[in-house]
Amino acid sequence: MSINSAMLAGVSGLVANSSALAAISDNIANVNTVGYKRNAINFSNVVTSQAAAGRYSAGGVQGALHSYTSQQGLLQTTGSSTDVAISGDGFFVVSDKASDLTASDARFFTRAGAFSIDADGFMVNNSGYYLQGWPVQADGTVDANPSDMTRMSSINVRNISSAVRPSTAIDIKANLNAAQAVSPNEAAYAPAGANSMAAYAADPTTGTRPDFTMQMSVIDSVGGSHNVAVSFLKSDANPNEWHAEIYAVPASDITAGAGLAPGQIRAGLVRFTSDGALDTSSYAPANSLFADMANPEITIGASASAAPGAGAVKWATGLGVNGQDITFDFGGAADRIGSLAQLSSASVLKGVGNNGAPVGEVAGVSVDDKGFISAIFSNGEVRKIAQIAIATFSNPDGLQQVSGNAYSTSVGSGDFSLKRAGEGGAGGLAAASVEASTVDLSAEFTGLITTQRAYSASSKIILTADQMLEELINIKR
Repeated sequence: MSINSAMLAGVSGLVANSSALAAISDNIANVNTVGYKRNAINFSNVVTSQAAAGRYSAGGVQGALHSYTSQQGLLQTTGSSTDVAISGDGFFVVSDKASDLTASDARFFTRAGAFSIDADGFMVNNSGYYLQGWPVQADGTVDANPSDMTRMSSINVRNISSAVRPSTAIDIKANLNAAQAVSPNEAAYAPAGANSMAAYAADPTTGTRPDFTMQMSVIDSVGGSHNVAVSFLKSDANPNEWHAEIYAVPASDITAGAGLAPGQIRAGLVRFTSDGALDTSSYAPANSLFADMANPEITIGASASAAPGAGAVKWATGLGVNGQDITFDFGGAADRIGSLAQLSSASVLKGVGNNGAPVGEVAGVSVDDKGFISAIFSNGEVRKIAQIAIATFSNPDGLQQVSGNAYSTSVGSGDFSLKRAGEGGAGGLAAASVEASTVDLSAEFTGLITTQRAYSASSKIILTADQMLEELINIKR
């Protein structure tokens, strides 16, 4: 009967508009939710077969949810170094489980990049989901696979060892007084044994007192700091020539081979040109401090290595550290910043640069535009931990919504593909930013008005159909 179909059409209008109201309510409630994508109910008519000519049966309306998941929200700067936003296509991969993830554990996808560090050091967003990424290997590479979730793990910025950077280069800026008088002890000076400057540093009653000494630190492989001194003694043989020694203080830090005094690392001559610059070529004697002043490198063997040979050194056995090569930059090469000069002014150490860093703990976290998450240590060392993977879909609007402003795969979305940020169609990353909700309040409030009117109109259909049925029933009276 047409009147019944009209009433049922009105009921379908009430149901569809109720769903529309629910979607609008969700949108308005999430206007400030990071990474939220607005939903809408799209209406379509329902057509019934017409049984007889000249009669019409109403089919009504039905509503279908449409999620605007692929719509890009505005990026907003937050100032938090752990916040990340995606500019373009793709989703963060997250999990509701922190560790021991297997292939069967669920992974979800979200645009909500307001991450923070929890008590265990994991990066989690406001919904409690753990950010997934490819761990950075010891050699700095990433084992990425576009379809294998098991290559990723929850990113933890504290479950890493303390950072140490052994010294490999020391830059020295200093001046040796060209007017320095030759010491009376210079005649008895010998670079090895009891008359060395290293011997004087260990016991002032022995050895030869230097004219000038400067000290610096050397960081070993486990973050230990060792004092190393460089001493100079004006030579009587040439006005532009100085005896020089590099030695450890205390001497017990070093085991020296034959030809070296206890604690001594290297000994020899340093020469300058007539204008006070370091001489690296024509005037360099065979017994200079370094055979090549343009490449002044010393090698200290590991503590566990065998006893050093003649002229060689190693770290003392009790230290238990690795060997290392250290460049002492006195300014002999144009691409270096060190500067050792001989000018007519007081001998002075102007500065020492050391690229080593002692033991440091995690003090902060940074994210770059390639998705690399790095731990910043208190000693200034920066270490890459993991790289964020971006998951893309052929139809992101087909993803299935789950609680926590996240999504899971569905038949409509297609399978995922994991990519690096900015590659293969994946969006780029913006650090210290989040993606705002795509809800437009003015549009939602307008939708509220039209939905309310449509709901009222549907109720009028039911009321009118009811009145017509009542009239039909009253015919019998």
